[in-house]
Amino acid sequence: MIEVKNLKRSFQDGEVVTTVLKGIDLRVETGEFIAIMGRSGAGKSTLMYQMSLLDEPNSGEIHIDDNDVHNWSLEEKTKFRLEKLGYVFQDYALIPDLTALENVAVPFLMRGMKKKNAYQVATEALARVGLGEHLNQLPSQLSGGEQQRASIARAIAHRPNILFADEPTANLDNESSRMIMDIFVKLHNEGQTIIMVTHEEPYGKLAQKIIRLDDGKIIKIEKN
Repeated sequence: MIEVKNLKRSFQDGEVVTTVLKGIDLRVETGEFIAIMGRSGAGKSTLMYQMSLLDEPNSGEIHIDDNDVHNWSLEEKTKFRLEKLGYVFQDYALIPDLTALENVAVPFLMRGMKKKNAYQVATEALARVGLGEHLNQLPSQLSGGEQQRASIARAIAHRPNILFADEPTANLDNESSRMIMDIFVKLHNEGQTIIMVTHEEPYGKLAQKIIRLDDGKIIKIEKN
């Protein structure tokens, strides 16, 4: 599904260059649930952003489904992200003036789907995450856990090849976090490929495999 070869990423602030990823080699198979873990500053989110085409590495190769995506144009990457990838972020990234249903339907409307069909797909996705009775509520009317479930519904509504999640439980209480992780485990059991960044050990152990980073390098790969 994903193969990363000698991936490097640096950031420059004036004359200061900080190298965050120092030659990462990694392979993710179809249907795997991967947790990327490590201390703060280890490069966890940076690695995920490269693999999910949200950022550009300085050097190295990224192959997704045998496509050398690193050499794609911005337009090709954008189209691939919309059609093949799903994203869940720790801040939910919901549009505050739109209902849960509208938030999930927006990507489909942007791609030209008829409103009736987009709302039907969105309704089904929200029901899958237990929000079937909250379709018409605004994000401000939902709890943090409910907002994150709405963002998951948006991410999985188009049945992406790969679901990326960056610290999906970071802002949630224990009960809401467990509900989110239950959804991820269920999705994985249904065959969904998931790559999740987390700093929480109990949730990382729910994944099929843990990739441990330190100082921009993979130091250990653990199978659960």
